Amino acid sequence: MDQEWNWNKPWILQRADPYILHHRDGTYYFTGTVPSYDRIILRKSDTLLGIRDAKEVTIWRKHDTGPMGNHIWAPELHEINGKWYIYFGAGDAEDKWRLRPYVMECQDPDPVTGKWVELGRMQPADEDEFSFRSFSLDGTVFENRGTWYYVWAEKVGVGKMISNLYIGELETPWKLKTVQVMLSTPDYDWERVGFWVNEGPSAVKHAGKIYLTYSASDTGPAYCVGMLTADESADLLDPLSWKKERCPVLASSEEKGLYGPGHNTFTTDEEGNPIMVFHARTEKRIVGDPLYNPNRHAMLMRVKWAEDGKPVLAWE
Repeated sequence: MDQEWNWNKPWILQRADPYILHHRDGTYYFTGTVPSYDRIILRKSDTLLGIRDAKEVTIWRKHDTGPMGNHIWAPELHEINGKWYIYFGAGDAEDKWRLRPYVMECQDPDPVTGKWVELGRMQPADEDEFSFRSFSLDGTVFENRGTWYYVWAEKVGVGKMISNLYIGELETPWKLKTVQVMLSTPDYDWERVGFWVNEGPSAVKHAGKIYLTYSASDTGPAYCVGMLTADESADLLDPLSWKKERCPVLASSEEKGLYGPGHNTFTTDEEGNPIMVFHARTEKRIVGDPLYNPNRHAMLMRVKWAEDGKPVLAWE
């Protein structure tokens, strides 16, 4: 069976920022960033492994002008209150670096064949004068004890700006109820290679804890995964509720020939076993800007739990 799963090897080629939703009816849905940065795709399958060969459907294309016209990045598919939502980052057609988070909604049963409606840019709380005003992307959502939260990356500062992670409670799937709270900033050297970056958050729960992984540094071989931990019973909008790991929980492996692992998410196999899906490269040397090298491939990793309950992300 392990050979069939082919752990920690290219699984879906040239699909960065992979995201998988294991729906309660058993269906698996997959999306990710395409190298052309110009569309949003979905795949679905009755099995997790079946996603690899499932038909890929383009459900939306970038605009020719204005917002949502360039750099279509890191889509995620979520179901909230019986409706489908896709969260993604996009730049303007005339300014690809004017990245902001956007939301689309589908009220049909099947998100692959259903009609998608643009809801526009993610909205801050009414009293929030800061969120989504600058370069911001990689929005994800998770539910805890009946409350939905939105976590995203946003750059602050001047010159070579710093990308931090923020959290807010949702009022609606497209608007925050609370003002932003900063969860993490690039404190350590491994978060500051090329750029000072925390981005790509993803949440998983286990044994009364919430684990929030994120990616750090530039998108080359230095890209790696860090992690924050909070109790499910804690005030998740209090930064002191979260503890940050001093070292990355997953980084490049010379032995395995895998470089720049990151922008992960968590899912389960058909038996309920935890699986992490992430992207990585099989080449250490990248010619030119790594952002425009298409060879970030989606991969699967078996997740184990340590004695203290933390996820163990290890190369096999």
